[in-house]
This record gives sequence, C-alpha cells and structure tokens, in this order.
Amino acid sequence: MQNKQSLILNEDDIKKKIYRIAYEILENNDEEKELVVAGVNGNGYMLAEKLAKLISKISGVPCTLAEIVVDKENPQMDKVKISLSAKEFKNKPVILVDDVANTGRTLLYSMKPILEFSPKKIQIAVLVDRKHKLFPVSADYVGLSLSTMLHEHVRVTFTREKEGVYLS
Repeated sequence: MQNKQSLILNEDDIKKKIYRIAYEILENNDEEKELVVAGVNGNGYMLAEKLAKLISKISGVPCTLAEIVVDKENPQMDKVKISLSAKEFKNKPVILVDDVANTGRTLLYSMKPILEFSPKKIQIAVLVDRKHKLFPVSADYVGLSLSTMLHEHVRVTFTREKEGVYLS
C-alpha cells in the first residue's frame, strides 16, 4: 500500500498563520518590554526563529531566541538542554514554540526546565494542533487545529526550496 500525502498548508498559508500567531502574541503581551521565544529543536526552533524575527519587526519588541533540545521520541530519557542561562528567563514572558502539538509530551518535557528558571509566564505556540492530548498541555496560539486519526502523521517542512504541512 502506497503512503499517500496530502498538502494541508502551502508556503503562503504558513506565512499567513505565522503572521496571525505573531500578532496574537503581541496582543496578549502588549505590556511586555521583551519576550523570550524558545523553540523545540528542529522545526519548532525554525518556527521560533520566524516568529521572533516577525515580532521584533512589526513591534520593535526585542525577542531573545532560545533552543530547547529534547529527544522527541523519548523525552524522559535524556536531560533537556536549553541554549540560554536561567537569568535570561527570570521574570520574563516565554513563548514555547513547536511545529506540531500531538500528545503534549514534548511540550511538557520542554516546559519543565523553564519552570525552574522562574519565568513571568509561559505561553505555547504551535503551527498545527492535532488534539490527541495525553498530557494536560494546550496551546495558546495555534495556526491550524487539525482533526486526524491516530495512525495519520503530520509533517512540517521548512527548507529553502519549499515549506509545507503534509498529512500522510
């Protein structure tokens, strides 16, 4: 049986979703002087880069970018690594970013070390939310909420040649 892929969001759709998420983040953080945008390694970090640049461009609010390195398949096995120090998170709003929220496991394990750094608040932004939560994690900012079957897979592609969200 052949693995069929369907394009869910094209490059233009993704740009529109990112713009909308950036504006929502600004609306909900309009009193803030600075934001920390922390992306989960891989596509989450690439999305975080795009959001941080756009937020700074449209508002002038400086965004400190952080990368969170977590084993997405077995997040409990390895220690989560963060590219910033604890003082860079202290009393600052943090936007935790990933490309796809599925069970909530990756986001939960990514959030755990940030909590130890005493941020002002943590909000979650995802491009696609699948609603198959096994953990009590919900996104504050969602590009697309997608109802899928458990056996289906959502893949986000961010390359120089092509961007897209695919369902297979």
